[in-house]
Amino acid sequence: MATVLEAKTREKGKRSDLRKLRMEGNFPAVVYGNKADNETIFVSEADFIKTIRETGRNGVISLKYDGNTQNVILNEYQADTIKNEILHADFLVVDLSAEIDADVRVELTGTAAGVKDGGVLQQPLYEVSITAKPNDIPESIQVDVSELQVGEVVTIGDVKGNYSVTINHEDDETVASILAPRQEEEISTGEQQESGVPENEEGRETEASEESEKE
Repeated sequence: MATVLEAKTREKGKRSDLRKLRMEGNFPAVVYGNKADNETIFVSEADFIKTIRETGRNGVISLKYDGNTQNVILNEYQADTIKNEILHADFLVVDLSAEIDADVRVELTGTAAGVKDGGVLQQPLYEVSITAKPNDIPESIQVDVSELQVGEVVTIGDVKGNYSVTINHEDDETVASILAPRQEEEISTGEQQESGVPENEEGRETEASEESEKE
């Protein structure tokens, strides 16, 4: 059963009206999608935060406003990180029996064996696009890297079999990898040369001498 979030409709008003909303602990939002008319609403920030904590970022919410109840997911939101407040949110009305596209974060779990050996863990992919029914959308795609050794990679193809949803990426796309530890010669400012006289040292001296004579 979806978590209920109460909201109220609002008219598209002036900045002063929005300012008043926020001063009262609310923020403006929009409801749209699935053949529903676009509705401008406002929501209690405290209730919104509590709901998202309960349902997760991609969970289905039962949004109630003015006698209407819609199954929605949070499509996107804007926040002021300095003031630590929500500025606006978009709620997408969904049909629970129909698949939709959603972006889901990638979460690496475990401590990679290659890291214990001095390797460096790389994660080029932090979010993936998936297709699934709203109630089947996971909070995150978890990838266990515990057995990953230096020089090895985890690809989308390795992850797909762990989930019933469709992951909309190529199988060979890298999710995580372990780079070999840097060698001392790679860290130094220049390449280390072998001891002895370079084969072309004699020629370089000749060129340097000729340039000096020209000067």
